[in-house]
Amino acid sequence: MLSSSEPWESVNFGVASETGFAPVHSAVAVMEWSPMEINPETLNKHESFRASQLRSDEDDHKVYFLKQTVGNSCGTVGLLHTVANNKDKLEFESDSVLKKFLEDTVNMSAEERARELESSQEIHKVHDGVAAEGQCQVEEGKMGFHLITFVNVGGQLWELDGRMNFPVNHGATNEDSFVMDASKICRQFVKREKDEVRFSAVALCRA
Repeated sequence: MLSSSEPWESVNFGVASETGFAPVHSAVAVMEWSPMEINPETLNKHESFRASQLRSDEDDHKVYFLKQTVGNSCGTVGLLHTVANNKDKLEFESDSVLKKFLEDTVNMSAEERARELESSQEIHKVHDGVAAEGQCQVEEGKMGFHLITFVNVGGQLWELDGRMNFPVNHGATNEDSFVMDASKICRQFVKREKDEVRFSAVALCRA
């Protein structure tokens, strides 16, 4: 239901350094898992960076982005960000809940899409099952993790984080360098959180 009809696979890789980095081919998205309790100062600095990278409204409109307003939904938001920005590479099942949601929200703002996600009972059913077991779920006394998505839209590397107000444009990229380019941004998060080592990344590739 909440899927395309094509076979895809997830490839895990490290982001701590460039040494020993295994090439990842045919990737359409990179998703980084980071500790949920990132230093607020880090996020504020990143938001300031985002403001300095603002492009024209036309550029922003090419990217499908929505805010995360539902608790423990970073995986669902990450899936929507990944698929919505790669629709030209996917074939959907005829009864796909995901396809219908994206069609219904294509011309909405990030805030409107968030409200639509809040009210979508079909996606909630899938999300509830995933959140009960997923890494976004925060157990008592334990720290949860947050998912950030990177995609290549129009030859530009975009960072999509539902906690932020806008998508972040990190500059030019291409199909061959996309994973390496996204990994460099992931390593910047690791460097900013000097005492934190619980970062990981996964690339979504054609099987």
